[in-house]
Amino acid sequence: MNQILVEKNVPCTLRDGTVLYADIYRPNKEGKFPVLLTRHPYNKDLPFYSHRYLDTNRLVQNGYVVINQDVRGRYNSEGNFYPMIHEAEDGYDTVEWAAKLPFSNGKVGMFGLSYYGFTQLLAASEQPPHLQAIAPVMTLSNRRDTTFTESGAFLLASSETWGLESLAPDEIKRKYKDPALIEEKMKQLAHFYNNINEWYRFRPVKDWPPLKELGVAAAFYDSLDETVREELGERMSISHKYHQFTVPAYHIAGWYDNLLPSTIKNYQGMSENAATSEARENQKLMIGAWGHGVYTSTLGERTFGLHAAGDWIDYKEDLTGLHLRWFDFWLKGIDTGIVNQAPIKIFVMGINEWRDEYEWPLARTNYKPFYLHSEGKANTRFGDGVLSWEKPGNEPNDQFFYDPENPVPTKGGGTLFAGAHTYGPQDQRRIEEREDVLVYTSQPLEQPLEVTGPIKAKLWVQTDAVSTDFTAKLIDVMPDGTAYNLTDGIVRLSNQTTGNTVEIEIDMWASSNVFLPGHCIRVEVSSSNFPRYDANLNTGKTMIDSLESKLARQTIFHQEEYPSYLLLPVIEIEK
Repeated sequence: MNQILVEKNVPCTLRDGTVLYADIYRPNKEGKFPVLLTRHPYNKDLPFYSHRYLDTNRLVQNGYVVINQDVRGRYNSEGNFYPMIHEAEDGYDTVEWAAKLPFSNGKVGMFGLSYYGFTQLLAASEQPPHLQAIAPVMTLSNRRDTTFTESGAFLLASSETWGLESLAPDEIKRKYKDPALIEEKMKQLAHFYNNINEWYRFRPVKDWPPLKELGVAAAFYDSLDETVREELGERMSISHKYHQFTVPAYHIAGWYDNLLPSTIKNYQGMSENAATSEARENQKLMIGAWGHGVYTSTLGERTFGLHAAGDWIDYKEDLTGLHLRWFDFWLKGIDTGIVNQAPIKIFVMGINEWRDEYEWPLARTNYKPFYLHSEGKANTRFGDGVLSWEKPGNEPNDQFFYDPENPVPTKGGGTLFAGAHTYGPQDQRRIEEREDVLVYTSQPLEQPLEVTGPIKAKLWVQTDAVSTDFTAKLIDVMPDGTAYNLTDGIVRLSNQTTGNTVEIEIDMWASSNVFLPGHCIRVEVSSSNFPRYDANLNTGKTMIDSLESKLARQTIFHQEEYPSYLLLPVIEIEK
């Protein structure tokens, strides 16, 4: 029987004298073993310390030492916590400490999801000599631009959720010493969290009461300040450091993960720019039909089959087994076959199949414009909006009024926040009954159509506001009318000259889906997706620092001179 030895609160002294504490899980037998390290701010003492996507006991039973560390200033570790700022240097020091432990053979790998996917990348950018390989899952490339803002819009709900749910509890216990006061603050926190849907609407956000009244999470308020974001941006980013990487990495992402774009960016950046040929040639990318930290076969309101789940990938292995094959090769020298496999493995929705690929975007992509048409009444799914491969002629434009006091609600997508707004694919028909949502739908398809790759909406628009937003959402409409979202995006127009007709490009991220015969392709166009993004007030100011809002008249053009379209990455289907 394989037994596991557990050592709690093992100290690691950093270069500045700060002591971090880790729990160490290792085989109960003599010898030296490779180390798998994870570092995060979410409390190493929680039983599901690997975020439930890995069975770390199996890692130990297969001959690894697993180290789970609280980062600086969190839970058991000393120092002051500030998100991301110390993780590069602290990660380097921890890797080298782990390599010198008496039961370590000097070879270290790192694993982890989200924040602790990023602690791997930041550490690896410092090139610790004993770090051999990493496996960053659903993580960041630049915290400033992937967790604070997107295309100029503030990621309101995820920022507020993370501050309240993830930062506040431990900071309360560190700041307040009186047990009675701690209990009072924790009850107050629970009240705020249980009513977070109401608090998303509070403005100005710079005075957001939940964290102000708790007296914690100053980093949240710093994130609202563009000057502070600029000052700290380089230390919270790896996107300018890809040339410094020397380690192989297995990147794992999800089509409905809020960090999908940054995970793809990391794969591409390291594949093209890593410091050594070995590192460049040994980047892997897997993208499943998953949400953030969610690897089940059912996501949102769709089921993709048991083989879609992280515990039975393509009927072959689970995520733990995948990690074991990756680290067995790089840390033990065992030929597991993983290095010789295709660099990319994606799950193609619609036909619900896993497929190997060799580059991203796919070299065989045919980018085709799918044009918007209407007779001027595309409002709601009951309107006359049409998608067609044919270019528009002399057609009337479409208009809607965007009211920041009544924004279009978030329903599914690549989200990560608390409340009544679910993630993943959700039926959008109720959203499409709003007058401030333009809906353009193709005829039912006679042949299957695959769309795999980055998706964009290129629209000719006009607004009477000095600043406003435009959104776009790609939908797969089933034969029974059910309308499932695939991907979406937003762009913020700041200080535009009122009344000008301008061309905009909305990055709708990437997806992979086969639209089956009888299905329709649909795009929604609007100006809000709340509370995923802050509602643009149309005044030139934002929810962060203002109360006043104005109604905006929004116009979408689709004429010969102003052709608005979706740019779809079409993949020819082999017959």
